[in-house]
Amino acid sequence: MDIHTIKSVYFVGAGGIGMSALVRYFLSKDKFVAGYDRTPSELTERLIAEGARIHYEENAALIPDECRNPETTLVVYTPAVPASHAELVYFREQGFEIHKRAQVLGLITRSSKALCVAGTHGKTTTSTMTAHLLHQSAIGCTAFLGGISKNYGTNLLLSADSPYTVIEADEFDRSFHQLSPYMSVITATDPDHLDIYGTYEAYLESFRHYTSLIQPGGALILHKGLALQPNVPSGVKVYTYSRDEGDFHAENIRIGGGEIYMDFIAPDTRIADIRLGVPVGINIENGVAAMALAHLNGVSNEEIRQGMESYQGVERRFDFKLKTPDIVFLSDYAHHPAEIAQCIRSVRELYPDKRLTGLFQPHLYTRTRDFYREFAESLSLLDEVILTDIYPAREQPIPGVSSELIYDRLRPGIEKTLCRKEEMLNLLAHRPLEVLILLGAGDLDNFTPEITRLLQQRLDNTPSDETA
Repeated sequence: MDIHTIKSVYFVGAGGIGMSALVRYFLSKDKFVAGYDRTPSELTERLIAEGARIHYEENAALIPDECRNPETTLVVYTPAVPASHAELVYFREQGFEIHKRAQVLGLITRSSKALCVAGTHGKTTTSTMTAHLLHQSAIGCTAFLGGISKNYGTNLLLSADSPYTVIEADEFDRSFHQLSPYMSVITATDPDHLDIYGTYEAYLESFRHYTSLIQPGGALILHKGLALQPNVPSGVKVYTYSRDEGDFHAENIRIGGGEIYMDFIAPDTRIADIRLGVPVGINIENGVAAMALAHLNGVSNEEIRQGMESYQGVERRFDFKLKTPDIVFLSDYAHHPAEIAQCIRSVRELYPDKRLTGLFQPHLYTRTRDFYREFAESLSLLDEVILTDIYPAREQPIPGVSSELIYDRLRPGIEKTLCRKEEMLNLLAHRPLEVLILLGAGDLDNFTPEITRLLQQRLDNTPSDETA
């Protein structure tokens, strides 16, 4: 099926961050777009307002008539939806062409120069930074992002004439094997998704295969020190990067007063005095990778400098909700031990004299089972840990696997609490908080507005020096 000649697209799992970018893409192409998602969210409501027909009941009878012709309808599903889903069963039985999200993304981007960002963590921020650098330059780009860009309020950027497409390359379910990168960054290869891969060796092999898909004439920008031997085709250049060393790196880093300045070093240039728009330590390294991609594809030094300063970040990635001298509250999607450690270290670097409290909801029973020791080690970088129940997402409970596995292994002496989500606001209301970090990929973020209000009320009720 030619995706450019279809009339309708139906999404099973329309509200996921990656799926929703495709929903928006097909709406922009004037296709009839409909779909199912399990629960309403701010994102699904936005998609409905933009023209998509979305329902929340697993019921094949609710599929619109416009999506019942196998000759003119493309069906897209996310691997997070089980094969037994009633609507997927209907489409299979009726002979529809059914594709995973990654397959469709691969088809869309095959005719462009795909700039892909892969890795266990850092890929959403790095790909969104890259997209912003290109989009605000004379080069331009289309972009399918794994988060909502705060610069643009969306996870999809469109360009009518740029040859470049920026893509977050997801390793879950080997999705990134559907892509044909022109250039790619690999940020990290810490083990993850072992429910899919089984072993760390298989996980690494998946990344190795991904590097073999890079197009001749393109490039791989590899984080220095990864346990990965790439298998790039002849004609693909391989570069290294990191915060402090490699073909691309930073020098003259200055952190203070809530600001970060740095110099960007490339093999053939130096861009001095770059100010980070989102001044957290990990964005030095993410920024180096994004600037490397932008530089190699013709974005000028001045455009890079301006783009890094005007970059506003991604929703739920170092997303500051409240930033005052007395209380800081930020939300971060970090849900892997290495991500959590990076997040906490970056915040500690910004606020070395403040007490850090982390509110963490483990994501998936399998990930908790596989990495509970590593989670405990990362969370022990905090001064206080508040743990809630595991967010199951696509999984059923596993006997003996709970947040207590992490709780019991936190370092001795750390202040720690186990609580249910429903108890969390009352708990926070009576805590002495200086810096609060909400961590995890589950649904705790739904409480962000209430937490922000609670903390703001605390500030409003605090007597000033003059009235105390």
